[in-house]
Amino acid sequence: MSSITASKVKVHDSHTAFTGPSSRRGEGFPLYCQASKTDVAGCKEKSTASSLNLEEQGGAVVGRFAPTPSGKLHLGNLFSFMVAYLVSRRANGKVLMRIEDLDPARSKQAYIDSIFRCLDALGFEWDNEPLYQSKRTEAYREAYEKLKKQELVYPCFCTRADLHAANAPHYGEEVLYAGTCRALTYEERLKKAQVRNPASRVIVPSKRFKFEDLFQGATSFNLTECSGDFVVRRSDGVYAYQLAVVVDDASMDVTSVVRGFDLLTSTPRQIFLQECLGYPTPHYGHVPLTLDTSGKRLAKRDKDTDIETLLFEKNVSPQRLLGELAYATGLSPERRSMTLDELTRQANLTALKGKRSIKLSVDL
Repeated sequence: MSSITASKVKVHDSHTAFTGPSSRRGEGFPLYCQASKTDVAGCKEKSTASSLNLEEQGGAVVGRFAPTPSGKLHLGNLFSFMVAYLVSRRANGKVLMRIEDLDPARSKQAYIDSIFRCLDALGFEWDNEPLYQSKRTEAYREAYEKLKKQELVYPCFCTRADLHAANAPHYGEEVLYAGTCRALTYEERLKKAQVRNPASRVIVPSKRFKFEDLFQGATSFNLTECSGDFVVRRSDGVYAYQLAVVVDDASMDVTSVVRGFDLLTSTPRQIFLQECLGYPTPHYGHVPLTLDTSGKRLAKRDKDTDIETLLFEKNVSPQRLLGELAYATGLSPERRSMTLDELTRQANLTALKGKRSIKLSVDL
């Protein structure tokens, strides 16, 4: 018999968990634009405040699943997908599938197959032919060139710049970039380029980006204080997560982005890029992180929370798995097996409001 129980876990009060200098470094000359200094005047500020009714969003709602095939699905992934699905379907909206296989070194076809197998068994459906980021390089290049034309991009030679740039950065796992390479002269950049291929960073403005999060409420970040200039292309030429996601959400007409709390700090970066590229801003909702009993975030390497293992090796029924997860996370007051259709009708999404994490005890 399988059981999943939840307990409350203390969370931080501050939305930003970063440390480091908050002052901007001097503005140098970009390698791509020799004639003038760079600034962020090319990006027009716009209102990004949004209002999402948890029960009835109204209008055309287009949500999405966006798994990264670098491992098997775990309970945390399933929880995020489940809520994203419920938000869209409850509003009679669409759900689109996107495979975020940006990084060829980490993305595996076997994981893609596993993702589809698990979601199909659980009853999830989507309304498009899956979009693969690995086939979207030209679209990312065009967006990147638009940023360059606005003189917002500069080369970065820091060795840490592109370590995980093609992957979603997680809350509290980043350091504030101090603008080290932004201040380099054109000659210094040419010299460094002879030794190392640069990554590319985008210059962020010193302003506060505000948005109304579906689950976290009113939220705001100043990018100069929480991330600094961030990578939009790695030194190996792979376009970074932040840019690719923005381009794809706009191309797919996504209006509702529901994902884990660990991606909360990605939202102001994506809103900034949307402003620069002239894209609409979706509604955002960040669901609580699922933690193990020790308070660690669930990971793809944890076999105990591996959805494929639960469904096909331990023979946990899809209905029981959905029901247990819904009960453990507060979506359902009853501990019973449930279909996805039942959850769509009955899940209490308001139970997630204001929560940043949920500690799960899994007994399988």
